[in-house]
Amino acid sequence: MWLSDVSVKRPVFASVVNLLLIIFGIVSFSMLSLREYPDIDPPIVSINTNYPGASANIVETRITQLLEDRISGIEGIKNITSTSRNGRSDITIEFELSRDIDAASNDVRERVSRALNNLPDQADPPEVSKSNSDEQPVMWFNLRSTNLNTMELTDYAERYLVDRLSIVNGVARVRIGGGRTYAMKVWLDRTAMAARDVTVADVESVIRSENVELPAGQVESLNRDFEVRVARSFLTPEDFAALTVAIGADGYLVRLGDIAKVELTAVEDETEFRGDGVNMIGLGIIKQSKANTLEVARAAREQIARIEQSLPDNIFIVPSYDSSVFIEQSISEVYNTLGIAMLLVVVVIYLFLGNVSATLIPAVTVPVSLIAAFIVMLALGFSINLLTLLAMVLAIGLVVDDAIVVLENIHRRIEMGEPAILAAYRGTREVGFAVVATTLVLISVFVPLVFLEGNVGRLFTEFALAIAAAVAFSSVTALTLSPMLGSILLKKSERSGFGNWLDNSFKKLEGGYFNSLGKTIHQPIMMMLLLAVAVALIYQLQQRIPAEFTPKEDRSNFFIIMQSQEGASFESNSRNLKQVEDIVMEYRDAGELDRVLVRAPGWGGRAGIVVVGVVPWEERDRSSFEIMDEISERLNVIPDVRAFAIMRSGIGGGGFNRPVQFVLQGDTYENLAEWRDILIEKASENPKLVRIDSDYKSTSPQLLIEIDRDRAADLGVSISDVGRTLETMLGQRRVSTFLDRGEEYDVIMEGVESEFRSPNSIENLYVRSGYTGKLIPLDNLLSFKEQATSAQLNRYNRMRSVTISANLAGDYSLGEALAYLENIVETELPDSVSIDYKGESQLYQESGNTNPH
Repeated sequence: MWLSDVSVKRPVFASVVNLLLIIFGIVSFSMLSLREYPDIDPPIVSINTNYPGASANIVETRITQLLEDRISGIEGIKNITSTSRNGRSDITIEFELSRDIDAASNDVRERVSRALNNLPDQADPPEVSKSNSDEQPVMWFNLRSTNLNTMELTDYAERYLVDRLSIVNGVARVRIGGGRTYAMKVWLDRTAMAARDVTVADVESVIRSENVELPAGQVESLNRDFEVRVARSFLTPEDFAALTVAIGADGYLVRLGDIAKVELTAVEDETEFRGDGVNMIGLGIIKQSKANTLEVARAAREQIARIEQSLPDNIFIVPSYDSSVFIEQSISEVYNTLGIAMLLVVVVIYLFLGNVSATLIPAVTVPVSLIAAFIVMLALGFSINLLTLLAMVLAIGLVVDDAIVVLENIHRRIEMGEPAILAAYRGTREVGFAVVATTLVLISVFVPLVFLEGNVGRLFTEFALAIAAAVAFSSVTALTLSPMLGSILLKKSERSGFGNWLDNSFKKLEGGYFNSLGKTIHQPIMMMLLLAVAVALIYQLQQRIPAEFTPKEDRSNFFIIMQSQEGASFESNSRNLKQVEDIVMEYRDAGELDRVLVRAPGWGGRAGIVVVGVVPWEERDRSSFEIMDEISERLNVIPDVRAFAIMRSGIGGGGFNRPVQFVLQGDTYENLAEWRDILIEKASENPKLVRIDSDYKSTSPQLLIEIDRDRAADLGVSISDVGRTLETMLGQRRVSTFLDRGEEYDVIMEGVESEFRSPNSIENLYVRSGYTGKLIPLDNLLSFKEQATSAQLNRYNRMRSVTISANLAGDYSLGEALAYLENIVETELPDSVSIDYKGESQLYQESGNTNPH
């Protein structure tokens, strides 16, 4: 062949070609990003809307459904998942993998902006972001102080740390865990208000109208112009307490301090965050859906190091949780495997050739092929990850074949007495086309993986093309570097005693194979029967092998999810979470855990979450799964709550979602609840499905208030005044803002919590008649009814849905679990029910549909 001929005649040419491959390969390697798996994260855009005081039903119909209708026509939407809770709507839109995340988010913002005029007036403007609202932070840093309380720490973090961390490349947002934000709280005394003829609406109106900062024109002189503005005069609790809210009949000025207690405190004090039993706040780094976890973690650590240089002496920030540690150690192990594989290849070649010089040739050509493959990976936008490195490990056994074929033929001709340069010239020409043909066959085996669709296709595209690139470059090195080195290094030499023994052994093996081939080649019927039996056995074994999307991995970090009874108070959840923490801290004290983070309430509407860090693998005697199982058993004794441990999944798990996520869809939540109960009852008969749960529980206690509209109309009472009064006194209502050292905080009105413990507590609540101006007691207009409802209403792909989730026991596979649930639906539920999948279950279903047969 021309290429091999030139390489033998012009060794400098062959050397330069391969040196260029090495140089460009090393440069490409240094420019490739490092991550755990190929970039298969789908583009995700979330819409979060707050509607204070609204029930889940109102949020679903007035906000969630309306926004879903507006965004449903956007190009490339794969799934729409929404959750409507009391006071909040969360919509997550997952786009097809090919959709550009920036273009998708712009389309969503444009559609949402059209719907603003149709949203309720009291609802906050929707927030659109390129990140799942319930996505788990990839890192946690803890902020603590020797003398600052939680509110002061939170304020410091919001002022000086959040913005600095948010600008880190790849960070979607920074979550403050356990923080308490400043607010001016106005606790209204209903008795004092009634005595002074003041209503909630009066107070709100005065605060809104008086606490303003308005432009007042300008003063123009001959030489200078002055802008005039009216400064805010309400900056402290004393300023607000002195605000005049009404004038009595005798001219007495009723001030806010006469009817309310005004205090600078936290917006929400029902939250806590502890690290290893110490109160602190957490800074959670949430990456963008398309960002590289390792790069984000590395950049965040560098930014934290810069921040520490400017921290006051009384504030400390320490790393707490880092999901990138497992990724880096996993990739490090693959590098070790790659080195071991290279060493074994070289040893095997030496054993069979018995010549150090001959062994040196493939030992040089194999790394060249692997390094050159990084050039193609960079050009195609790939990354260094577990699958591309696995491709390099597997490629070692493939790329060495070409070099060995050329080497052995050259070595054979030298042993026949030809000079080395002539043997290299002729020997390479003899096998050159065979090398090319073998390379093309191998490439044709791996390249079809690129045409797989969905996440499986994206996952294995980099794997397939990385191997194909390495094999392609192996032909180049086999036809350039191998003959050039063979012509210089190879010489005729005597075989060692071990080499002669090895040759004789293979000759005997070859003779035995020849004899057996001669006997079987004349018995085609028997061979066909053996082939049929082998195929049948292979099929049976394939059916028995458990099917799942990803295997279990000990990631040295797991979560404990605590779910409480519907309607449980924060105090109750806090007590129960303390019991969970006490149990887990025993393992911390025993040295099996190195950190325990406690958060109440938990993310995503959970009562509480514990983030547990296990000590490194080499420092413990048992796996994280064994520790998790033992802790979960001990947590079962805590009454009133369900607490269980779960390992975060590397692919498709979506944070701490459980592997089984089976979705029922229908027209009404009542029907869905009925189907849910049947499915859970039947699924509970399977002992390998553990901790079965659903995201719809109609057990949350609710007090339904009905307004006598006719009577209200007769008395001139506005329904909106009734609603705002109840919202303020039974919950809280933001009515204005105030400035403090350049930052703006909320002014919030609410009733005294201790005065509202029963449905009869609305006595002495009044609204003003629009006809007479007199106060009308609310208990003359309202009636009460207690009922049970769900704290959150979920929708999936614009349909009302209930998701059944479960963990898997032992070696029970995800495929078996989903098949079991599908059979229950088919045999026990009506045809009107629809089923779908989420998370890892959805990825498993997609992978099953794209597997070639």
